[in-house]
Amino acid sequence: MTGAGPGPSRLIATVDALRSALAKSADLLGFTLGGTIGEKTAATAEADGVPREFLDFCRVLDGADCGPSVRLFGLEEAVEHQFYCEPVVGSPLPLSPEKLFCVGVINQAPVFLDRTGGGVLGALEEGADWVDAERFERPARGLEEFFLERLATPAAYARLALADDEPAEYEDWLKLLRRAGLTG
Repeated sequence: MTGAGPGPSRLIATVDALRSALAKSADLLGFTLGGTIGEKTAATAEADGVPREFLDFCRVLDGADCGPSVRLFGLEEAVEHQFYCEPVVGSPLPLSPEKLFCVGVINQAPVFLDRTGGGVLGALEEGADWVDAERFERPARGLEEFFLERLATPAAYARLALADDEPAEYEDWLKLLRRAGLTG
């Protein structure tokens, strides 16, 4: 796994725990865990300009639909959502497909990998008005850290998700995290 972060073994262990808990949880239908991508797919995507950090993550987890407002894209879906990287007239944000790669959406705001400086970027608190934000936040040093520390940690996820439709404690993703023993 490339990029700053806790290490691939923790990511693999976390994803394995989530998959195991999901297999025993037929009542949780509000999200999905993606599969994995193979070396040939990764090599082709990298040749097409997909960042290696994202591909390394997809080798372990090719996307996660965590709840009504939080989604990390799998490879195929990410490629289809790169329009978020295009400059927007009037936006103060440094949008550029050469500098950013969109990897997901949280509360209608895209989540990006910074191709030049590394890390995860987004205007996550702005929601649908993200394009009007003055600057990007850097919620993590890499995608692996973002997943482990923000999405696979119940308290951090609940703050990030800002679930409007129902109290956060009733979200299926939080139930799955707890059933997987991910309470930290």
